[in-house]
Amino acid sequence: MQWETVIGLEIHAQLSTQSKIFSGSATTFGAEPNTQASLIDLAMPGTLPVLNQEAVRMACQFGLAINAEIAERNVFARKNYFYPDLPKGYQTSQMDHPIVGKGFLDITLEDGTVKRVGITRAHLEEDAGKSLHEDFHGMSGIDLNRAGTPLLEIVSEPDIRSAKEAVAYVKAIHALVRYLGICDGNMAEGSLRCDCNVSVRPKGQAEFGTRAEIKNVNSFRFIEKAINHEVQRQIDLIEDGGKVVQETRLYDPNKDETRSMRSKEEANDYRYFPCPDLLPVVIERSFLDELRTQLPELPDQKRERFESQYGLSAYDASVLSASREMADYFEKVQTTCGDAKLAANWVMGELSSLLNKDGLEIEQSPVSAQHLGEMILRLKDGTINGKAAKTVFAAMAEGEGSPDEIIKAKDLVQNTDSGAVEKLLDDMLAANAEQVEQYRASDEAKRGKMFGFFVGQAMKAAKGKANPAQVNELLKKKLEG
Repeated sequence: MQWETVIGLEIHAQLSTQSKIFSGSATTFGAEPNTQASLIDLAMPGTLPVLNQEAVRMACQFGLAINAEIAERNVFARKNYFYPDLPKGYQTSQMDHPIVGKGFLDITLEDGTVKRVGITRAHLEEDAGKSLHEDFHGMSGIDLNRAGTPLLEIVSEPDIRSAKEAVAYVKAIHALVRYLGICDGNMAEGSLRCDCNVSVRPKGQAEFGTRAEIKNVNSFRFIEKAINHEVQRQIDLIEDGGKVVQETRLYDPNKDETRSMRSKEEANDYRYFPCPDLLPVVIERSFLDELRTQLPELPDQKRERFESQYGLSAYDASVLSASREMADYFEKVQTTCGDAKLAANWVMGELSSLLNKDGLEIEQSPVSAQHLGEMILRLKDGTINGKAAKTVFAAMAEGEGSPDEIIKAKDLVQNTDSGAVEKLLDDMLAANAEQVEQYRASDEAKRGKMFGFFVGQAMKAAKGKANPAQVNELLKKKLEG
């Protein structure tokens, strides 16, 4: 039987506010446990929440960016459940009246096709604390620093049909929230987490299968692996005569498997009701109109501009616009050197390789955009050749100075004096007279292979400082002569 996968994703993005959603406590990551939890976060009797306006602004920004309906009146509700890291015994969230309604996001797949994924809603809520299970000798520790951190939960329609599409969608959301500046997107720190709702159905069947929810997956790679494993688990179960049950599952990356956590509660198990401590939030049209004028250039708009303005390929433009920091870096390099294609090649090639090797983000690059642009200028004006440029780049990465300082210190200026290059070639050919005779006696196919030998000998004699194009041109004339 042929099976079709159906996936819906719930992404929890921690909003980059300086204080929590209902209290003045700080939201800085990494503080000592329970040092950023106020009386409100601890749910002390008599305390009352006050809504953080900045969280509302960020949610509205997101709604505008995904072409969504934004509710003029949205309501906070209490979601009741009991867990040690939830001091109140309920989570303040939104249920029937979320701040952001239906919208969509276009994603680009590996084959270049564009797919539209519907977004059902995005609502504001508070994060829970964190249970720590290590170093407590069989007990658990509770850290409430995270309790009350503002979250935007982004719920997709079940429009996704494969693990790769799911990763493309999460990457698009990740890029969007970072472009907007509303979330730092640090998945390792839990700033952006994903719940994956996965089901399978026979191809051609309209009705959805029973879904399982994989909770809190925190990397692109694990999202793909978790979904693929869960899909195969469900198919094997059904084909063996079993039934998929609706439940919450956990992905274990060490064993590359999902395992059951608990049977899935239905919404009414949470006993949602409007929060009596918070008034409905009213969003005025003038507020949205002002926000709309403040939206930055978004990833798709930047990608399209890179293609039209700089003549980049769709692939190059997509890679360079994947993050706001990468796009800004590329544009600074391009502005300095005036050559978009060369700038793209160096940013996507040598620079990306260096960052990947050292595990650095683009904003941590040891080579500044200004210096990389200046080095490309020296390559363009013939001061250095391609081999020397790589030497200069490596030296810049080690902090040895500007391109011009390094070129001077390492004596890398290429020799373009045709008279000097001709003499060098004559000496090299005289030293390889036997190979010259073989070359002249050979057919075209063999000559092509032998020509590389002469180029290598010439560049070696020139200590890498000759202009390769000039060497090729003069060498061809001399060998043919």
